[in-house]
Amino acid sequence: MEQLHYAIRFGADAVYLGADRFGLRQRANNFSLADIPEAVAFAHQARAKVFVTCNAYMNTQDLADLPAYLEAFAQAEVDGLIASDMAVFRLARKHAPSLALHVSTQASCSNAEAALLWQELGAKRIVCAREMSLEDIALMRQALPRELELEVFVQGAMCMAISGRCLISDFLNDRSANQGHCTQPCRWEYALEEETRPGQFFPIEEDARGTYLMNSKDLCMLEHLDSLVAIGVDSLKIEGRNKKAFYVATVVNAYRQVLDGADPSIFLSELDTISHRPYSTGFFFGRGEQSPDSDAYAQTYDWVAEVVGMLGDGAGGESGEGASANNGRRVEVICRNRFFEGDTLEVLSPHQKIKSLVVTDLRYEGSKSSADLQENSEQMFHVKHSPSNRDLDANSKKSTEKNEPNLVASRAMERYSFATELDLKPFDMLRVKRADPTKKN
Repeated sequence: MEQLHYAIRFGADAVYLGADRFGLRQRANNFSLADIPEAVAFAHQARAKVFVTCNAYMNTQDLADLPAYLEAFAQAEVDGLIASDMAVFRLARKHAPSLALHVSTQASCSNAEAALLWQELGAKRIVCAREMSLEDIALMRQALPRELELEVFVQGAMCMAISGRCLISDFLNDRSANQGHCTQPCRWEYALEEETRPGQFFPIEEDARGTYLMNSKDLCMLEHLDSLVAIGVDSLKIEGRNKKAFYVATVVNAYRQVLDGADPSIFLSELDTISHRPYSTGFFFGRGEQSPDSDAYAQTYDWVAEVVGMLGDGAGGESGEGASANNGRRVEVICRNRFFEGDTLEVLSPHQKIKSLVVTDLRYEGSKSSADLQENSEQMFHVKHSPSNRDLDANSKKSTEKNEPNLVASRAMERYSFATELDLKPFDMLRVKRADPTKKN
């Protein structure tokens, strides 16, 4: 639920999510049927839409349970269903006729004739096959009626198989990617072994460690949004397989700001702050690119704190014990990752430029008022935070007494405060730069 709320807060017009069955992210922390009405209500209150993925390829056993899910989606007032199996389309028209039907990229729809056939079956939107070029999409748009919408992926991981329809995971691990259980063997390291020389491995390319021969680069189209809009694409989609709130907020914020007129070059570096593989433009301008040297992720920043609110006279709040000399202005935060007194943090806030601050007079606020924090969180995001019992770092000096000075904040999901001149808003994100992009500080 947290990722959904941050996506909407940072400017998404719609979110797509999976239920606990029938999607292609079965290893993710998906929404239960009981959660979906709350998610839809929150989105609709913010004038955003919710689309549910039902894009696994179905077997006969699945079809017995599918109608109950479709009826639950309709009752929750979900805006649309993303599907690739014709059986889902047929049952959805029967059991949930109020749902708009979107054709998943898994269906490999890559030409106008196929799109028109899907429209005859009830489709309102086609999510284009990942293998289509910008020219291919433009030609398809010209041949389709305007009411049939086109959607394309613009950011995220790319599958090496055609539209993600891969059998390698099923063959090697007995886990079907087409039913949401992909183990991503395309990301594994491979080397050649000759039968008469067991244990002697030969690189497939000139690299002693082997090669990631099927490892595709991540997609990034931030610099080309104007081109997509110009050819008539209706919806831009961000892939977020098992991603956390920091990833979602950062990427949505960058795309939202560029769509609203910001210079892409300013926000391109923002996409380096989150976990990613090397970027490419996929198949939009030619062949897709692989990253054969490594499957290593990199990111330049970590999310360290979430703003609860301002404290002190300077913020119009109450001054009290522990107030700083900085006109009493302090910010209270929830610790997400470790940060230190003296750290320079950057502020990620919706529709705003990135600002920075220095942590001064860091104090532990405890979890004594966690009930108040939960109430505030539920009102804004409907998310319950459960403070952890993380052990204190024996090598750092800090207090567990409220309002006592600290040199480090390291108690996850508990509250700290520090002095600041900035006016921060609830749920603003604070991040710190990594010394090494491959690991946390």
